[in-house]
Amino acid sequence: MAVKIRLARHGKKGFAFYHIVAADSRAPRDGKFIEKLGTYNPNTNPATIDLNFERALDWLQKGAQPTDTCRAILSYKGVLYKKHLLGGVAKGAFSESDAEAKFNKWLGEKEGKIAAKVNKLATDAKSAEKARMAAETKVSEERAKAIAEKKAAAEAEAAAAAAAQEAEAADAAAETPAEE
Repeated sequence: MAVKIRLARHGKKGFAFYHIVAADSRAPRDGKFIEKLGTYNPNTNPATIDLNFERALDWLQKGAQPTDTCRAILSYKGVLYKKHLLGGVAKGAFSESDAEAKFNKWLGEKEGKIAAKVNKLATDAKSAEKARMAAETKVSEERAKAIAEKKAAAEAEAAAAAAAQEAEAADAAAETPAEE
């Protein structure tokens, strides 16, 4: 029986969510599996990956073959690198403590890159929000200015009309003779 580490699709249409599973290669994609190793949510930025590291490493050492996407996920989380280092230890290329030190160094760098990406995304979101608010403020100021100009024009027309009425009333009063 050939075992594959692959994704089983869950979630609704257009919003996929995956389980990372170890399954018989002959089983259907979303069908029977041997063990659930974790989850993968590509809808978040960066993608959320929850993986049982030790079990995934164990399955790889037993000979399970990951699919292309799962290989990328396992590489991203460091499972394939850890397997590579353990192979070097088995061949006597270096000691287990050296392998652990190399893996921890790599893991620290990886976490730094992920944290930098999250910070960059948060900063970009804040700057986009500031730019949107500035544009909105500019538009509202322009609207307020246009409204003020309309009001001033209307007040000037009203004042002119009132002055015209007063002038007409004064002319009418001057034309009619005074009764005594």
